[in-house]
Amino acid sequence: MSLAWLALIAAPLLAADPAPPPVQGYEDELVQWGLAQHGHPVEPEPEGKRLEAVLVASEDVVAPSDPYPMLLNVFHVRTREGVIRREVLLEPGAVWSSELALETARNLRKLGIFAVVRVVPVRGSTPDTVSLLIVTKDLWSLRLNQDIQLVGSLVQSLRLQGTEQNFLGLNKKVAVDFLLRRDSVSLGQTYLDPRLGGSRWSLNESAALIFGREGSGLEGSKGSVLVNRPFFSLETPWSFQTQVVWRVQPVRVFRGADVWELPYPEGGTVPYIYDARELGGNALYLRSWGSRFKLDAGGGIGAYHRRYGAPASSGLDEARRTWFRETHLPRSEDATYVLGYARFWETRYEVMRDVDSYALSEDFQVGPYATATARYAPALLASSGNFAELGLTARYRVRLGDALSSVAAAASIRRLLGGEGQGTWVNRRWAAEVQQVSPKVLGGRFVVRGLLDVNIDDLNERVLLLGGGNGLRGALPEAYPGKRMLLVNVEYRTPPLILYTVHLGGVLFYDTGSAFDRRPGFVHSVGVGVRLLFPQFNTFPFRFDFGYVLNDDRPDFGGRFSFSGGQVTEFRPGFLDAPI
Repeated sequence: MSLAWLALIAAPLLAADPAPPPVQGYEDELVQWGLAQHGHPVEPEPEGKRLEAVLVASEDVVAPSDPYPMLLNVFHVRTREGVIRREVLLEPGAVWSSELALETARNLRKLGIFAVVRVVPVRGSTPDTVSLLIVTKDLWSLRLNQDIQLVGSLVQSLRLQGTEQNFLGLNKKVAVDFLLRRDSVSLGQTYLDPRLGGSRWSLNESAALIFGREGSGLEGSKGSVLVNRPFFSLETPWSFQTQVVWRVQPVRVFRGADVWELPYPEGGTVPYIYDARELGGNALYLRSWGSRFKLDAGGGIGAYHRRYGAPASSGLDEARRTWFRETHLPRSEDATYVLGYARFWETRYEVMRDVDSYALSEDFQVGPYATATARYAPALLASSGNFAELGLTARYRVRLGDALSSVAAAASIRRLLGGEGQGTWVNRRWAAEVQQVSPKVLGGRFVVRGLLDVNIDDLNERVLLLGGGNGLRGALPEAYPGKRMLLVNVEYRTPPLILYTVHLGGVLFYDTGSAFDRRPGFVHSVGVGVRLLFPQFNTFPFRFDFGYVLNDDRPDFGGRFSFSGGQVTEFRPGFLDAPI
């Protein structure tokens, strides 16, 4: 959502007379509306009864109870009823199943086109029957999506995506993408069809051209094509996916507003700029077993080509080029590999509210969740990498009353089987995250997150940068570099003040963290923030924070502010989910 949209949405709120907060929640009011649409009362005991019918009550983006002009509905095509019914896992004539009803709701929410999805058992025409009522409310789909990372006056990144999220109400996404970074501008397009031709197959493709901001013209391109048949329900026996990805562009590593100048051992500096050329593809087939506890396992093949080097225009001599390549650049490598994958998890979910997204339902898988990925790359060609590697992830999440506790960890390791370094262990990395969401305290919640990320013998020479809006709020952007990172965030998120369905909340926070190579040196900051949710338009809140560093250098007053979408706990290593 753009800043212009924020102003447009806020205008009628400021002009309207304030009203007392509603007695019922935002979703509960829509359920009552849906029940009135069909004239069926709630069935309190649906188990064991035969399903008579599936009923759909689909509300427009702007309902009569919303504070926005109904004229906006003219510019939005409401989701077709057939799109909703296609996701229903219960068949008329079958015995009612609460598990399938809840899974239907989860699948509909995953589509990303609804602000609200609720499933309700209602009474049928006879005492031994029940009907399923599905209540939905569309998200605004014709939009200028915005994702901004702003620290003070420094725009770290700005994405503007002109999107029709739900083209003609058919659950197809078409978008034109603009991405501004500190060194480049990219222009691209995206097309997503999650039900290709009405089937269970999906197509997701994107491509973009990359232009330099310093007048260097076209610098590269990137894109991907993914064809996938997912596990669309817990009873689906198999899945398959195949994809191709590419990226050709210069990479510039920034600290603050400037490119990082690396100190050269013989004197002077080397700018942290390199050219990247990457091309890869893979295919993966999985089978699934079990009901409450699931095992998904299978295998596939893949290949990639990766080259990294200092730009020809950098002016570096051979000695500096060699030092730069050996100490700071990712490993240039070609590989063809076979892979095996397994996932074990419990098919149990909890629906909570006021965790990350205020009044909207949030689905959390609880119980164990673990994955293992193994890859073997034989030396098929003289230039091919020859290695074996393993990646593991594990998570356990439990809900106790109205509290939610999560522990997650990941690890990876590679064994070089040929070439330089044969017989050595490399790419040793592990990470752990602990998160606690408290029960309601004075109507709000405490949220505590601890994160540790450790790299050892990393062939890709990853550097973690901490500071600004990425977890250590109030600090200078990317002020603290290192191969390892330790971060703790503590927040108290107030209950929202509801102004004509708009949810406005506050945050008090304490951050402490360190990016380091050997010993951590902790920096501490405290601050306040605001969270703003427009449920008709987004399922995540906007975040505006002001931080104050307690024990290190502080930016000027304006540099202590940060703005972005989502909660700070969403800044986490992708490694925790996909270690290789």
